[in-house]
Amino acid sequence: MNNIKDTYKTIDVSSEETLFKDRNSKFFGYAFPVSSEDEVKEAIEGLRKKHHAARHFCYAWQFGTEKIRFRANDDGEPSNSAGMPIYGQIQAFEVTNILIVSVRYFGGTKLGVGGLINAYRTSAQYALEACDIKEKTIDTLYQLSFGYDMMNKVQRVIKERNLNIIAQKLEIDCQYTLSVRKKDAEAIFEIFNNLFKVEIKEMN
Repeated sequence: MNNIKDTYKTIDVSSEETLFKDRNSKFFGYAFPVSSEDEVKEAIEGLRKKHHAARHFCYAWQFGTEKIRFRANDDGEPSNSAGMPIYGQIQAFEVTNILIVSVRYFGGTKLGVGGLINAYRTSAQYALEACDIKEKTIDTLYQLSFGYDMMNKVQRVIKERNLNIIAQKLEIDCQYTLSVRKKDAEAIFEIFNNLFKVEIKEMN
């Protein structure tokens, strides 16, 4: 039985704006699909323009499926009262390649660290609940090279194993780029590797 975990959860589109209120402070929550720090910066800059009177833009992001990178930012709130509670919700919902931002308008009453932790956690939860969370597979990309005389054999394997051809070049020889679920990758490699006159290599 193959127990390799080869799925992950993420979002494809940004969430609707959500709102959590506590003692006149308002916390607007947002979720964005991101895969780089440049995209994070862009999203936060957009929110700063939209909410130019807001006091704090606290956020957390996570990238990656096997090698995870994350960051949490309190943006002037007491240490660990905002960014980490937001990141805690990213972990609770088991999502990645995502940015959650909570924009705070101060309402005149201090909430205390406990109140802030609850408010930012709830704001992040609302944003995530407003998302359409999708499960995706972690795939390995292979490049196949073969002559036209091997086309039928290659196509048969692709059909039998329900493989995805994501790119092809048919010139003097044939070249396919295949996307294979990680848990099937080793077996697929072996099949093509054992086919006479077919070359297979993993792409980075």
